[in-house]
Amino acid sequence: MAPRIGDNGLVLEKLSEQVIGAAIEVHRSLGPGLLENTYEACLMYELVERKLSVRRQVVLPVVYKGVRVECGYRLDLLVEDQLIIEVRACERLDSIHEAQLITYLRLTGLPLGLLINFNVSLLKHGILRRANTRPPSAPSANSAVNPLE
Repeated sequence: MAPRIGDNGLVLEKLSEQVIGAAIEVHRSLGPGLLENTYEACLMYELVERKLSVRRQVVLPVVYKGVRVECGYRLDLLVEDQLIIEVRACERLDSIHEAQLITYLRLTGLPLGLLINFNVSLLKHGILRRANTRPPSAPSANSAVNPLE
């Protein structure tokens, strides 16, 4: 597994580039117009082919006052236990999609996330990259328990 961003910010940048490259490959092969789960499965395949550790549909409970509450949240893909990928196949990304990614970053404490909308003619117009701006020492509702464990 690659070092965390605190160890080397360039490692996470390279990881992000690898994921975007894999997404471009999927988009070139399939084009727009398919369902999200198709792109998600194909992107996972591409990432595994690139020898990356990937988990799909990772359950994300909310930790409220130290208690894990299962609310049905799931990360589409989690790469190298550092990078969240949310996959979309919609007409356009809305602010709610970005808010969801930012919330997932906050809840997990992970450093970086990508929101990828495959329903575009040119994939670079469908990629949104967001960093977790909350400092590692900042308290959160999940600080007592790691929700991904």
